[in-house]
Amino acid sequence: MRRPLLRAARFLVVPTVLLAAVVAWAPGRVELAIRIYGLLVAAGVLVLALAVLRRAYPRARPLRRRPAARRAGPRARPETLARLEQEVVLGVAGSFDLHHRLRPRLRPIATDLLTSRRGISPDRDPERAHALLGDAAWDLVQPGRPAPEDRQARGIPIPELRAVVEALERV
Repeated sequence: MRRPLLRAARFLVVPTVLLAAVVAWAPGRVELAIRIYGLLVAAGVLVLALAVLRRAYPRARPLRRRPAARRAGPRARPETLARLEQEVVLGVAGSFDLHHRLRPRLRPIATDLLTSRRGISPDRDPERAHALLGDAAWDLVQPGRPAPEDRQARGIPIPELRAVVEALERV
């Protein structure tokens, strides 16, 4: 506490001497000199109060450090999204993966959408489900869809997959 007080006193020595000089040699400017001196004293008190507060309350440190993985680079994609992207790529590339990977992912989605939004079960009322989904989507998600004969055949074309997704969104 003494150190900041000494600094404040040193800071006010020059303005005090200047105020005394104005009072002695320019009595007409005393009011202006007192106002300026008051501002300097207020600034000195403010600096003193800030110095005392800074010593009383040291800088706050974070409670937890950020993990190194979070700070470095962009965020990683969620695992389920990466897995779904991989299943889509495989479903486009081959009919086997379309039937055994992508279809099991799309069928529950279609069933849930039809049941919750329209009250239709694809297993009990396939005609209405087919009418709502359209040919491309129904061909992919229908119950009892046979496995492909040629496991090496090309999967679903991207425009057709886009149509399936749009049909599911329309439900």
